[in-house]
Amino acid sequence: MTVFDPSEFSAVLFDLDGVLTPTAEVHMRAWRSMFSDYLRAAGVSEPYTDDDYFAYIDGKPRYDGVRSLLASRGISLPDGEPEDSPETLSVCGLGNRKNDLVHRLLEAEGVTPYAGSVAFLDSLGQETPVAVVSSSKNAPEVLSAAGLRDRFTVIVDGRVAAEHGLPGKPAPDTFVYAAELLGADPARAVVVEDAVSGVRAGAAGPFALVIGVDRGVGGETLREAGADLVVSDLGELVPAAHEEDAR
Repeated sequence: MTVFDPSEFSAVLFDLDGVLTPTAEVHMRAWRSMFSDYLRAAGVSEPYTDDDYFAYIDGKPRYDGVRSLLASRGISLPDGEPEDSPETLSVCGLGNRKNDLVHRLLEAEGVTPYAGSVAFLDSLGQETPVAVVSSSKNAPEVLSAAGLRDRFTVIVDGRVAAEHGLPGKPAPDTFVYAAELLGADPARAVVVEDAVSGVRAGAAGPFALVIGVDRGVGGETLREAGADLVVSDLGELVPAAHEEDAR
């Protein structure tokens, strides 16, 4: 068992979907529905699968994920504009179609944070600055729905990245910016991620530690992407969990 001592670090920077909340599953379902319908209508013989999500979409800004998946099928669409309607056949239109599906699923089903992640967050106490760094533009809304919004004074999401011209994951810039907003030294900060692109972002930065949370992509895959430590649940890093194991 690995013992995590927060006093050794300046801050902990959390991804959201798949790390704090199981909304990665909601995103997966929305991507599957949107792309399955689109590819079928476009006459593409190779169907969309969940492997496509991990290979081309997971952790990336929404429109980058659309571009990556389309490229994997040899499809090129105009980028369009962020204001495109979900019916528009453009990168932005398809991305907005997927986002509408996410909102419908969240409204219908709500979201409950991972118990182990909340326990880990609690174990950090008030002394360790924390931030959420998410490619999603829905991060504040998801945190509010999960009852975690008041835990984070710093949220660097897709909207913030766009406003400040920050490249998305796998570039490390959004994590570095979050650490700076916290007044923390990025070289002593921890990145917590479940996506390959997010782990790569952490590994590409100056951070002290990259924790990979394996929610299905595979521990070895996360290690190969640059994770220093891999757990299946953040509850494994809570001191009380170690005390229970020792009994």
